[in-house]
Amino acid sequence: MVNLVRTAVHYGAHAANRVRVVDFLREGERVVGAKVENQEDGSVFEVRAKQVVNATGVWTDETQAMVTDRGQLKVRASKGIHLVVPRDRFQSTVGLILRTEKSVLFVIPWGRHWIIGTTDTDWKLDKAHPAASSKDIDYVLEHVNKVLKRPLTREDVEGVYAGLRPLLAGDNDSTAKLSREHVVAHPVPGLVVVAGGKYTTYRVMAKDAVDEATRAMDERVPSSCTDTIPLLGAEGFKAAWNRRGRSAEQAGVHVARVEHLLNRFGSMASEVLSVISERPELGEPLPGADDYLAAEVVYATTHEGARHVDDVLTRRTRISIEAWDRGVSAAPVVAKLMGEILGWSDAQRESEIKHYLARVEAERLSQQQPDDESADAARMGVDDIVPLR
Repeated sequence: MVNLVRTAVHYGAHAANRVRVVDFLREGERVVGAKVENQEDGSVFEVRAKQVVNATGVWTDETQAMVTDRGQLKVRASKGIHLVVPRDRFQSTVGLILRTEKSVLFVIPWGRHWIIGTTDTDWKLDKAHPAASSKDIDYVLEHVNKVLKRPLTREDVEGVYAGLRPLLAGDNDSTAKLSREHVVAHPVPGLVVVAGGKYTTYRVMAKDAVDEATRAMDERVPSSCTDTIPLLGAEGFKAAWNRRGRSAEQAGVHVARVEHLLNRFGSMASEVLSVISERPELGEPLPGADDYLAAEVVYATTHEGARHVDDVLTRRTRISIEAWDRGVSAAPVVAKLMGEILGWSDAQRESEIKHYLARVEAERLSQQQPDDESADAARMGVDDIVPLR
């Protein structure tokens, strides 16, 4: 997702991190922009626009309600959870696709890991932090073990993560039977809503939404070309891969490190390697997360808009789901590196570490609970990080 934003900015878009829409601006019936809150300092400001695209996923109902109660698209949240397991727990050269009585189960090769999922269950609790329960984890293990010679146990699970699908609401009680298609609507002048859909069709969704928004504008605008635009890092990737040995020599790191960076950043891996060239100590791995280098923390802060420790450990990298300790050992090092760049005080640094450790503990506790309600209550025991002001 970060790379999508960076690609958009490369082509002239303006992006703001940690900014929340609190209301829409109106002139009569027409939407002419949005009132937004900067969650870092609490300030509120206005962004005006000829057309506003509302692409808020599982929050679609709430954001539409700020404007109108007529002709709304209704969205239901469906929870899917995934397990991360070390690659050596079973031998296979290919992934697997299995049918269950409720959904499809994928077993996907993921670097030195397997990703196993998913579930498909209705979710009506906190949307920002959907929690995986013990029941969810047991369900996935039970079904994958039907095809494995040596069954997996809880001890084999490195990480667990959960997400929500924004499905167009229907009359069926089962989210598994709801449509995965997307719909674009223009409920009031100046506002386009895109709802439903899947990550795998995001380019089609984007094109449809943008074309609908520009159709209503006075000036002539060419059709969206997002489906033909490579993301940053895609161009030049093959050449960068072919010269990975030389890149490793120049940066003074093992070629396996360069391959890891190429798989993460594409041809932009050279930017991370330049960080290491300037400060060779940043070529060292993070504690408890050997696949990731300290330079990646610096790059996340300087180039990818990371503002907090959990930004790096859960969203810029995959340490929170790939490391056995879920990033606990790395957190102090990450806080130190980020603090040097962002000018954190000792108190800010300690607050960031404390918050991340509490988050990990809340997630672990939620995954021990028997059902969604108790899992949600456990996860909500830790609020989102609030910057010290």
